[in-house]
Amino acid sequence: MRVIQLLVLATISVLSPAYAGTHPVLNDNAETSPIGRLFEILVDDSANLRPSEAMVSTGYQKALLDVPNLLPTQSAYWLRCSITNETQDPSTYISIPYADIDELDIYLADGDDITQIAHSGRSIPKSERLGNPVAFEYKLPIPAGGSMRVLMRIRGFKTMHIPAMVAGEGVFPQARAERNLLLGLFAGMMLVLAMYNLFIYFSIRDRAYLLYVLYIIAISLAQLSYLGIGPFDIIGDNAYLNARSSLLFSLLAIVLGMEFQRRFINTKRYARGIQRWYPAVYALIFANMVIYLGIDPWLGFNIGNAICGLTALIVLATAIISFKNGSRQAGFFLLAWSVFLTGVVIFVLKDAGVLHYTLITAHAMPIGSAIEGVLLSFGLADRINILRQEKERSQVDALTAATENARIIRDQNVILETKVTERTQELQRSLNDLKEAQSQLVEAEKMSSLGQLTAGIAHEINNPINFIRSNIAPLKRDLLDMLKLLKAYRAQGASAEVAALEQRIGVEDTVREIQDILHSMEDGANRTAEIVRGLRTFSRLDENDLKPSDLNDGLKSTLSILGPQLRDRVKLSLELGDLALVECFPGQINQVMMNLLNNARQAAIKRHGETGGHIKVVTRQEEDQVVIMISDNGIGMTEEVRARIFEPFFTTKDVGEGTGLGLSIAHSIIERHQGHIDVQSLPNQGTEFRITLPNTQHMPQQKRA
Repeated sequence: MRVIQLLVLATISVLSPAYAGTHPVLNDNAETSPIGRLFEILVDDSANLRPSEAMVSTGYQKALLDVPNLLPTQSAYWLRCSITNETQDPSTYISIPYADIDELDIYLADGDDITQIAHSGRSIPKSERLGNPVAFEYKLPIPAGGSMRVLMRIRGFKTMHIPAMVAGEGVFPQARAERNLLLGLFAGMMLVLAMYNLFIYFSIRDRAYLLYVLYIIAISLAQLSYLGIGPFDIIGDNAYLNARSSLLFSLLAIVLGMEFQRRFINTKRYARGIQRWYPAVYALIFANMVIYLGIDPWLGFNIGNAICGLTALIVLATAIISFKNGSRQAGFFLLAWSVFLTGVVIFVLKDAGVLHYTLITAHAMPIGSAIEGVLLSFGLADRINILRQEKERSQVDALTAATENARIIRDQNVILETKVTERTQELQRSLNDLKEAQSQLVEAEKMSSLGQLTAGIAHEINNPINFIRSNIAPLKRDLLDMLKLLKAYRAQGASAEVAALEQRIGVEDTVREIQDILHSMEDGANRTAEIVRGLRTFSRLDENDLKPSDLNDGLKSTLSILGPQLRDRVKLSLELGDLALVECFPGQINQVMMNLLNNARQAAIKRHGETGGHIKVVTRQEEDQVVIMISDNGIGMTEEVRARIFEPFFTTKDVGEGTGLGLSIAHSIIERHQGHIDVQSLPNQGTEFRITLPNTQHMPQQKRA
């Protein structure tokens, strides 16, 4: 605001002609109007002139305005004029109704005698003030019909207006009462506005109302400090803060006002570009406060003036842009801000002499602030309606959104159920695959262990059996030679004792018995060798190699292993056709035959006991594939059991009799060989497994032998 004041004053000062007035004359018809044009002004650059030196100085210049404006500088200003009292009342008073003067000294000169009648100002503690410690009103002891020269020394770090007036006794107290009444109305109105909006804030919890309350308090304190009733006067006699309070509260009001504007207008929506500069303005204000309070008050005041002007333009531009972009509340703010700026302009025009100095023009800024506060309160009241409408719209939107969300949730539930079903199926498949892999691993380990065991047993048995078989032929040959020798002895004739011994021993029977023993030993050795060959064929540790194999040999070796369990308990029928070689993993195929034959044996025995069971094995060649059928006359299966026999860990056997892995592994092995395994079964009639295997496998080359 001060920049606007200075610009207007400078313009008017240039355009206003110099006024060569005379000294003021006090008479019964005198009006209480500023007499600034009758003063001469001297700038004391050293600020050290004594009153006697200033009184006779020749460097004075005529004042151009009724209310001189003294710019902030470290120099001191001296103002002098002569006053004539043409009334019969010796009680003459001089008043300067401008409270924001830092240092004020007034002297009276009667001839060569200079008397100090005032020592006051915002920077002077009240205890050190001379004259009226509250208002700048001082009695001039000018006798009736006499005249005296008045000399004033003024100094400060702010722009100071000097609305000096001279009048008789009783005039200024009345003006002061009117002024105090106006200030009371201003303070009361602003307090009511603050309390009302504070109540609304606690009711609806909208921070815009709290910021408005704080802004009202700050702008009120700034205006009251400007008029000489600052809070530091109430708290205590702190001359340092008293002299700086008007600008400090003005800067604080700027920050609060801009924050209020941001929330009240919603500049983030309507003026997003310009409101991004607000934090930079706040940082500049904070830095200026540091300069103003602790470094250089003259520099701080000038920077503060520039900040006030800059922020006034920013706030005005923000309101205009927001209003153009459709903000209804920006209209209220723009109207209120315009009224306040109008008050500032009126105040400046009064100081420039364009408008008369009256109670209204002298307090144009507080009046503008009060009207601004009222208009902003109207805007805040209208904001309640807007908030209510927005709440209703938000409720409708919330209901619509809730309905839409409910629909989306229903759709998502359907999708989720579908996905859950799919994931469940995937998990079930994964579980089945895991069970199958586990079963294959268990069976593979078991078969590997069995293969290693049988291979070891076959190797250990094979050596003594070969030793026995290799010695039987020489033994028979030696025995025949001994028999030839015995016959030769007989032909030569034997003694009676030898004949008796031969008769007692029974040589013929012994020879036949030895021959039978040798024959039995040969048969046993051959059978043992055959079993060893079956063990070695069944174990087939080359199961990782795909190679041509005779499946009839694999069946025979498997039956050799199962021979002790089948003999004298189950009748076995074999119809083995001529088969072409089949590319397979022989060890795995033997494992399938072992599982199927063992299951057939158990089913037959479970139904018929130790006799009556029958297992039939048939093999035949059909074009380019081999068919193996294993049937039994056992207990059979129901349709439900038959549908699940290839599931891992499914079994109908008692605990400890089976793991439920055999048929699952057999099914996997046959599928791995690109074959098929089918089953036909009826309860109490028996079961038939039919295996079909291609003679040639279509597998990766690296798997072939």
